[in-house]
Parts: sequence; structure tokens; C-alpha cells
Amino acid sequence: MRRPHPTLTAQELEIMKIVWQLGAATVRDVYETMLARRKIAYTTVMTMMKIMARKGYLKKRLAGRAYVYRPAEPRRQIVRRMVSDFIGRVFDGSAEPLLLHLVEERHVSEKDLAQIARMIRDGKQGSQS
Repeated sequence: MRRPHPTLTAQELEIMKIVWQLGAATVRDVYETMLARRKIAYTTVMTMMKIMARKGYLKKRLAGRAYVYRPAEPRRQIVRRMVSDFIGRVFDGSAEPLLLHLVEERHVSEKDLAQIARMIRDGKQGSQS
């Protein structure tokens, strides 16, 4: 199995969010969840999940007559790769412009900023010990 590309497509990410939420899911589970939100064909979901298994995002096992899919990696690990890829492509590897954008566009609250400052301070103190 090859290492997955760091960035999921929009539809792959939608499917991964459902599988992460459920922990393990059949194509029918994912299809019904997606269908509640928007019109989509069962065969589209099935094809996408097969492709995602081939790409290394999902693992599958046969349970009775249906495959049960589960995430191949934890959500945090995939999100970390996607964010790193985004920062590399959009901001030439520097997170500072992204953080400035989030603050300027008010996507980060004062409470969030205070928590981030605490995390930075605690991280620096931890590395000095």
C-alpha cells in the first residue's frame, strides 16, 4: 500500500469525517449519512471508498457480505499532514502568514489566542527543562 497524498479531496474528506465519527462503517452507513445531507448515488460512495482504500486512507475487512471500512490513520495524523501540505503550498512553508490571516479575519477569538499563548509558553518551558 502506498502512502496517501497529504491532501484529501473534498469528497474524500467528507467520507473520512463520517468514518472517523463512526469508527468503522460499511458503504451503506456512509451512503445513508451522506444522503441525509445531499443527493448522492450509492455506487459513487462505493467507488470512492474503494479508491480511498487503495490510496491508503481506509482499511477494509470482510464482515459477512459487506466490507467494513475503518481509518488507516488517526484523524489527527491526516489533518497534520493536510495542514503542513497547505502551509507549504500556500505560504511557502511558513505558518506565520496563516496565523496572521486567521487573526485578521477574526477566525480566532480572544479566548483562543490566550489558550494558544499558554500552549506556546508551556511548550517553551517544557523544552527548557
